[in-house]
Amino acid sequence: MGSLDELTDLLGTPGERAATKGRPALLPVDRDWLASSPFCVLATSAADGTCDASPKGDPVGRLVQVLDDTTVAIAERPGNRRADGYRNVLSNPHVGLLFLIPGRGDTLRIQGRARLVADAPFFDDMVVKGHRPVLAMVVDIEEVFFHCAKAFLRSGLWKPETWDPEGRVPRRAVIASQVEPAGMDIAQLDDYYDESNYERGLYA
Repeated sequence: MGSLDELTDLLGTPGERAATKGRPALLPVDRDWLASSPFCVLATSAADGTCDASPKGDPVGRLVQVLDDTTVAIAERPGNRRADGYRNVLSNPHVGLLFLIPGRGDTLRIQGRARLVADAPFFDDMVVKGHRPVLAMVVDIEEVFFHCAKAFLRSGLWKPETWDPEGRVPRRAVIASQVEPAGMDIAQLDDYYDESNYERGLYA
């Protein structure tokens, strides 16, 4: 597979509704979706093609700040400080965002150009649990559209009867001991990854 023609011959062409559903600005229903979404995935690519997909999460109503019909902002919260996606944005501003609502199979996608902002008046509206962000990513929207539920239906992602979080995969502390040497034993790693310990540092 090496050409667009080959790909089109194999998969076919999209129907008119799929091909034309992208739009350049938010509608009221998009704003409602963003206000109801606590989680999104940010996709970026550096100038050299290095890619990253990073999860972003905040309480419902706090994940996205809609600045106007063509501009949204997402606050940076304390993490591991790798900042892979943000590093990519510095060399290539094109980003993709996929917004989820738990239990919903459809998703909202936003594509646009991002920039990093160290402070702005709207940061005051991004305070969560008393913590004001030190950085935000502002996205100028180029395209927004809803995506169908087929991937979620195939995966059964929201069906509790399919969940088996500790089936084949060991707990996080064991994984860390195997692939992320840090000079900590399992007991220390269990404490480090304990949910209550994580909770204390979510916004600090």
